[in-house]
Amino acid sequence: MKPLPKKAVVLLSGGLDSATTLAIAKKSGFACYAMTFRYGQRHAHEITCACRVALSMGVVEHHIVDIDLAAIGGSALTDSELEVPKDRQDMGGDIPITYVPARNTVFLSYALAWAEVLGAWDIFIGVNATDYSGYPDCRPEYIAAFENMANLATAAAVEGKGRYTIHVPIIEMTKAQIIQTGTQIGVDYAITHSCYDPDTEGRPCGHCDSCRLRLKGFAEAGLSDPAQYTT
Repeated sequence: MKPLPKKAVVLLSGGLDSATTLAIAKKSGFACYAMTFRYGQRHAHEITCACRVALSMGVVEHHIVDIDLAAIGGSALTDSELEVPKDRQDMGGDIPITYVPARNTVFLSYALAWAEVLGAWDIFIGVNATDYSGYPDCRPEYIAAFENMANLATAAAVEGKGRYTIHVPIIEMTKAQIIQTGTQIGVDYAITHSCYDPDTEGRPCGHCDSCRLRLKGFAEAGLSDPAQYTT
């Protein structure tokens, strides 16, 4: 009898990076369980895109979790009174106001809890430390620390049933390399969404950090971005 594929929980935002990460996990032979968060972000279009990506890639289950990081605030992505920076000249400088306090820690904690329930030992997250906006929770040392914590904090690991691995397959890729990789394995980037501040129809602004990194990545990959920008 052919063994069943290993299960993996994949954090899926609906963006370019997480869609590519999901595709990599699937190509690696994992049975993928996608987790998306409705966390009080500025818009819901990315959640719609996450659902489209999950459907297109045939995940086993797609779980959308409701939490309220907007109640805490502290980020332009969760507080409508804070403006999303546009056309920043130095995206490698100070940590921008679009950083959501402890977001990846919260998301990975939920993913870890679901993984323990599912009996999965693998968690995928599409963080990137090369072409990114300076977020501290996208660095390799952070991922290593969380993985260590996961194996100290869960009954399954402490009882010796297995060891959790946090997979970060795109962490050292440039945006162009991510796009090239995803294109090769069939990611449909037309159904992904990267913008921090889209219009009411969900069209990306083209000027926030995320849009600019995405556009730069497609240009350097020699490909056309299928997103329909407002400008």
